[in-house]
Amino acid sequence: MDAEQLRENAHKMVDFIADYYKTIENFPVLSQVQPGYLRELLPDSAPTHPEPLQHIFDDIQAKILPGVTHWQSPNFFGYYPSNSSIAGFLGEMMSAGLNIVGFSWITSPAATELEMIVLDWFGKMLKLPEEFLSAGKGGGVIQGTASEAVLVVLLAARDKILRRVGKNFLEKLVVYASDQTHSALQKACQIGGIHPENCRVLRTNSSTNYALSPNVLNEAISNDVTGGLIPFFLCATVGTTSSTAVDPLLELGKIAKSNEMWFHVDAAYAGSACICPEYRHYIDGVEEADSFNTNAHKWFLTNFDCSVLWIKDRNALIQALSTNPEFLKNKASQANLVVDYKDWQIPLGRRFRSLKLWMVLRLYGLENLQSYIRNHINLAKQFEELVAQDPRFEIVTPRLFSLVCFRLLPPHNDETCATKLNHGLLEAVNSTGKIFVSHTVMSGKYLLRFAVGAPLTEERHVNAAWKLLQDEASALLATL
Repeated sequence: MDAEQLRENAHKMVDFIADYYKTIENFPVLSQVQPGYLRELLPDSAPTHPEPLQHIFDDIQAKILPGVTHWQSPNFFGYYPSNSSIAGFLGEMMSAGLNIVGFSWITSPAATELEMIVLDWFGKMLKLPEEFLSAGKGGGVIQGTASEAVLVVLLAARDKILRRVGKNFLEKLVVYASDQTHSALQKACQIGGIHPENCRVLRTNSSTNYALSPNVLNEAISNDVTGGLIPFFLCATVGTTSSTAVDPLLELGKIAKSNEMWFHVDAAYAGSACICPEYRHYIDGVEEADSFNTNAHKWFLTNFDCSVLWIKDRNALIQALSTNPEFLKNKASQANLVVDYKDWQIPLGRRFRSLKLWMVLRLYGLENLQSYIRNHINLAKQFEELVAQDPRFEIVTPRLFSLVCFRLLPPHNDETCATKLNHGLLEAVNSTGKIFVSHTVMSGKYLLRFAVGAPLTEERHVNAAWKLLQDEASALLATL
């Protein structure tokens, strides 16, 4: 690593990325390539001799960028946001430059201690209970994704209950969640050895705005206990993937506690909004939870990946995930003076991810982060109002946060063609390359999802997206 060579090439890379952002609106938001396109453009083996950086830039421009879906485009309204920012980028650059592997305190004390401090800062911004902060028995840890977060807490919960009832009772353990819960929980159950027939996916409907009903949960638990099974894990969601539904945390948490179950709250998308006082009530009841997760890389200006997990009892994680081979032993760890994050996660190695979150918090500050989130919510409100004014469209679920779920109504209320019609509308707008939206199905209805959250999105982008949707809807309806 020659310092001057790094300086020269890094400047060129920063220039390339800055130019990309200046011209990002010129690219089709959704990549228009066909499967296998890249194999036809690149050699079938690596080069024998080094190539100039400029040749690589040329290939990125001509061959890679056409195959990129531009998540940072101001016209990206699909799935959920995946934020980047100058602060996040700089933190990622610093992390890559230092390139530490911070699995234990001794491997880089600053990496461990900064993560503890920054996650305490974030926890205080969210007004989480003190049990989730590092001064007590709990604390925060950065995972790669919410999928990893729910996996590690499920493993901790599994081992905790098996220590109590006996390891031969694995086949009797039961997990509960709503049918709106992210599929990551299903994968966690598969990895954790939970029998598929013991995963209770509880039905929701429009009467509760697709939130999990405490009565439905109580009934399911009662039936399982009567059948000799052992309820042990409940996952609630704040901001479900399909429609941003919010489960009633306080009521669900009390049910979990009365049945000695682990209560996990997945707020991967919507948790960031709860730094705003007017949205904090959505996580009321988090004091009943054993673990809480939100993705800073979704809606908190922190480049992917940075999924923040807080837990009340760190020992539950450590007992489930700890290994202590001879070659990792050291004085600080053996004396229990420090946190070793290797025991809070699946992998051994870990990057210095707290740097980028630290830089986001310092370079923007709480007030700017609150304004950023409020702006997106206001833009989503404006889009919702535009949809409501057009009688050809229907808003199917109440807007929460920055997502609007809607559909084009079929002519003569003919529901048999509704799915085909809205699928056609989705394909039509996405194939233009001007915007990207995604879809879901709720209560049998095929819906379009319009998620505002890209850092560069302004009112003009929302208005242009709505005009495109209207124009393509008119064209579709004219063919019927």
